Amino acid sequence: MLVIKDLKAAINGKMILKGISLEVKAGETHAIMGPNGSGKSTLAAVLAGREFARVIEGSVHYMGKNLLEMSPEDRAKEGIFLGFQYPIEIPGVSMVNFMKTAVNEHRKHKGLEPLSASDFLKLMREKKELVEIDSRLANRSVNEGFSGGEKKKNEIFQMAMLEPRLAILDETDSGLDIDALRIVAKGVNKLKRPDYSAIVITHYQRLLDYIIPDVVHVLYDGRIVRTAGKELALELEEKGYDWIKKENDNTEIS
Repeated sequence: MLVIKDLKAAINGKMILKGISLEVKAGETHAIMGPNGSGKSTLAAVLAGREFARVIEGSVHYMGKNLLEMSPEDRAKEGIFLGFQYPIEIPGVSMVNFMKTAVNEHRKHKGLEPLSASDFLKLMREKKELVEIDSRLANRSVNEGFSGGEKKKNEIFQMAMLEPRLAILDETDSGLDIDALRIVAKGVNKLKRPDYSAIVITHYQRLLDYIIPDVVHVLYDGRIVRTAGKELALELEEKGYDWIKKENDNTEIS
């Protein structure tokens, strides 16, 4: 589904990603962990097409297509969803209108007719129940006045409505208490399908107690320095990141 080869990217002239290679197959969940400043959010930004992250070298192919040649809008229409670390507010834009526009743009891209008002509201009710989101949130402006936890729940609701093929969740657990974390993770798990894949970017292991990864990658200083199964996340929880830093800093010195 997603193949990244030797990806190098910079922000404001500073090299952040220094040669990332990984493959995510359909149905897989990959976790990307690492200390702050290791390049996790930069990788998410590159995959989503954020302009501030400039690709210097390497390739990214999604469903056999060159992802780097697609606009952010086309990436979204092709089924890529980015859950932001800090979701933005859009005052004056109702959640209903925002989602109706997004859903129908996706349908148009697939050659489908737009949903009628009644069919759209029925879909909204189904997805709200699926991810256990408060109806009051869906009736307000996008993220306006929401708490951090409400914004994250709202993003999972948006994901449920759009049914992406690839979800990139950038530190979805940031700022969540344990109850909100459980609800968000439960919503993500309910959306899992054989043709759906996820990249879960997180600093802490606790999210991975609820969203079980197939593969865990450790990113440090712009490179993937270790890849293993979910047991690697438990090892990081127990030992922290210092041993990863020492191991790789010593390798560079030698």
